[in-house]
Amino acid sequence: QAPIKATCEDMSCKTGFPEDVHSAVVSRSVHGGQPLLNVRFRSCDGNKKIHFGSSEPEDFRVGEDGVVYAERSFQLSAEPTEFVVSAQDKETQEEWQMRVKLTPEPAFPGASEKKIEDIVFPWQQYKHSSPLKRQKRDWVIPPINLPENSRGPFPQELVRIRSDRDKSLSLRYSVTGPGADQPPTGIFIINPISGQLSVTKPLDREQIASFHLRAHAVDVNGNQVENPIDIVINVIDMNDNRPEFLHQVWNGTVPEGSKPGTYVMTVTAIDADDPNAQNGMLRYRILSQAPSSPSPNMFTINNETGDIITVAAGLDREKVQQYTLIIQATDMEGNPTYGLSNTATAVITVTDVNDNPPEFTAMTFYGEVPENRVDVIVANLTVTDKDQPHTPAWNAMYRMTGGDPTGRFTILTDPNSNDGLVTVVKPIDFETNRMFVLTVAAENQVPLAKGIQHPPQSTATVSITVIDVNESPYFVPNPKLVRQEEGLLAGSMLTTFTAQDPDRYMQQTSLRYSKLSDPANWLKIDPVNGQITTTAVLDRESIYVQNNMYNATFLASDNGIPPMSGTGTLQIYLLDINDNAPQVNPKEATTCETLQPNAINITAIDPDIDPNAGPFAFELPDTPASIKRNWTIVRISGDHAQLSLRIRFLEAGIYDVPIVITDSGNPHASSTSVLKVKVCQCDINGDCTDVDRIVGAGLGTGAIIAILLCIIILLILVLMFVVWMKRRDKERQAKQLLIDPEDDVRDNILKYDEEGGGEEDQDYDLSQLQQPDTVEPDAIKPVGIRRLDERPIHAEPQYPVRSAAPHPGDIGDFINEGLKAADNDPTAPPYDSLLVFDYEGSGSTAGSLSSLNSSSSGGEQDYDYLNDWGPRFKKLADMYGGGDD
Repeated sequence: QAPIKATCEDMSCKTGFPEDVHSAVVSRSVHGGQPLLNVRFRSCDGNKKIHFGSSEPEDFRVGEDGVVYAERSFQLSAEPTEFVVSAQDKETQEEWQMRVKLTPEPAFPGASEKKIEDIVFPWQQYKHSSPLKRQKRDWVIPPINLPENSRGPFPQELVRIRSDRDKSLSLRYSVTGPGADQPPTGIFIINPISGQLSVTKPLDREQIASFHLRAHAVDVNGNQVENPIDIVINVIDMNDNRPEFLHQVWNGTVPEGSKPGTYVMTVTAIDADDPNAQNGMLRYRILSQAPSSPSPNMFTINNETGDIITVAAGLDREKVQQYTLIIQATDMEGNPTYGLSNTATAVITVTDVNDNPPEFTAMTFYGEVPENRVDVIVANLTVTDKDQPHTPAWNAMYRMTGGDPTGRFTILTDPNSNDGLVTVVKPIDFETNRMFVLTVAAENQVPLAKGIQHPPQSTATVSITVIDVNESPYFVPNPKLVRQEEGLLAGSMLTTFTAQDPDRYMQQTSLRYSKLSDPANWLKIDPVNGQITTTAVLDRESIYVQNNMYNATFLASDNGIPPMSGTGTLQIYLLDINDNAPQVNPKEATTCETLQPNAINITAIDPDIDPNAGPFAFELPDTPASIKRNWTIVRISGDHAQLSLRIRFLEAGIYDVPIVITDSGNPHASSTSVLKVKVCQCDINGDCTDVDRIVGAGLGTGAIIAILLCIIILLILVLMFVVWMKRRDKERQAKQLLIDPEDDVRDNILKYDEEGGGEEDQDYDLSQLQQPDTVEPDAIKPVGIRRLDERPIHAEPQYPVRSAAPHPGDIGDFINEGLKAADNDPTAPPYDSLLVFDYEGSGSTAGSLSSLNSSSSGGEQDYDYLNDWGPRFKKLADMYGGGDD
């Protein structure tokens, strides 16, 4: 694309195209939608609304912005292609025309030279302006079209920028923007003197489709002499990229039996070239189909969108489960000569629909079941289904259509094998039903697809035989209830409890009875006739009777193969009789020794029930006479009474008060119960005092036992401690006896401590040990000074200050005097402690004690007698005896 040259030659303004004929050089291959050139219309007032048109609308189209586009793809011939561009004022309908001549580029670089046109910085003087004032106008320069992947040579000249003021001034030209001085830099350069704009290397439209530069003109001082102009460089696309599918393998599904025209899937490919040009316009087609049955063309593809649809009927999953298509995408609108192609694989899976009903493999199935068995599989119903396994179109459902009115059977489906499992859910009695003939039907979980000619279900017959087995005898009735008064004597016949054998078709002798459960051991049963008699007196008040009911369980066994047995429960409802006299509760009570309002409340307890229980009558016996003289009793309700003192004072102690209680039974039952009453002294609140309470009541049995247990435990602990101490002493003595004589401490030299480094290694004040006559008074050492290397055990004792008067010359007197001072000191350490008096120190008149020598040498001694003293002196014998060595 070449820009249209526009230069104002005079000071007047003329509305219309800048020129009558415009020639442009374009690429030989023109693609649909490709911008070719940019026409500009000059309007002096700037308010006209212009509509552009083309004389060849089927080949060229002019946009509202003046850009001319190719409407279709074609090849330019060697001769220039001409057409007319028109501009029409939308208001006045005035029209202007300009002829455009398109010349193809040379086939090879350098075949012909292309004229480099100039881009001039424009200016315009309006008629109403001052003659000395020029006003610049902005003019959009038509874009420069540059093909990508150009072979050069580089740098390749594009256009020359110049200003009409370069005749009078020395100007410098420059360009700015991406591709020039901004990344990617160095693609476009300009000669600062001539203004020649060049490209330095091949361009790639897929990286940058266009460059927007700005040209500048300044004088030698850097002053701007022209307004910058914008330069747009469009990179023309070349077909340098193959189509690429988004996926190499595409997966789709289509139901079997689909009609022609059914959508399957869409494959998509992309091309990095310009999508608005032929280079990026793709077309799809199917290269192959595998397998080719039932037709080699089961599918077709929309060549523009990539949609795959069915074009033939006959998709059957049971015959062909999957189709593989090779799809090709070609650019250049599918041109096989110039276009680039690529392929991908489309895998189409035929999905299953329910076009095959389940079919039984047999018309009749057989099974058998023992009587009285439940949850037992008696028959397996097998079916075949050509649909895809483990899908709703394959899964079978079974139901019974006849032969089981009582619902004793059900049919479950095995999820793995799809078989029907006929299962017994209710017990079957052989004596009632010996055989069942069931009618069953099988169908899928989903209904058959429309248009299928098969029946929706399959039917079969199931014949089930019931096997007779030895059944357990059963008692009638079970449980059996018997009402009987308590007190029935042992050996009395209670009732007859018999069982029946349901096996009418088996040869069996008789039933045998036995007792299974009899908590109180009151009953026995005859093993032949089932007669139950008592073995003890029936007592309603027994702990084994709950709510007047006593339960016993009996067993009936037959002699079948295998032997069977059944249980029956006998329930004896015991009627109460007045066989228990009432008793007093509580058995012990406490009251005060004086007549006070502190009566004792008592209650009558009778194990019997109405009418053999309350209301009760309470009275005191006539004998001994002291009872009625000291006590009185008053009934306050049917079950309760109050006992209180009759006299004003009764001596503290424990009294046994007999009370006669009579129930309301017929005949009456009465008993004399003894109430142990503890009479004690009471305080003002009516409570027994502590001493009297202890004397009167004493300690309970539980408390006494607890105290004894504590004493015993304490004695055991003391005994264990003593034994442990004795054992410890014995172990210590035994351990000493086991010590090796050589290790006996009595035969060894023990080192307890060391004196220190000697007398000469430290400077001490030894004036205290010198002759007192020679000691100066001011040089006397303070009392209580100790050696620096001695470890203090107690706090420094504060001895009484001794006078500095002269001491006697004898050192012994001095030491005795110090001893007395220490003994009289209350802060002194104990007598068995180490007492520090003073140090001899350096310069003492006394001789040193650190170098004592024996008065006689042991070399002349005979130590052989040490060998006769035993093993304890063996070390000394080895050291001193045994010769010169």
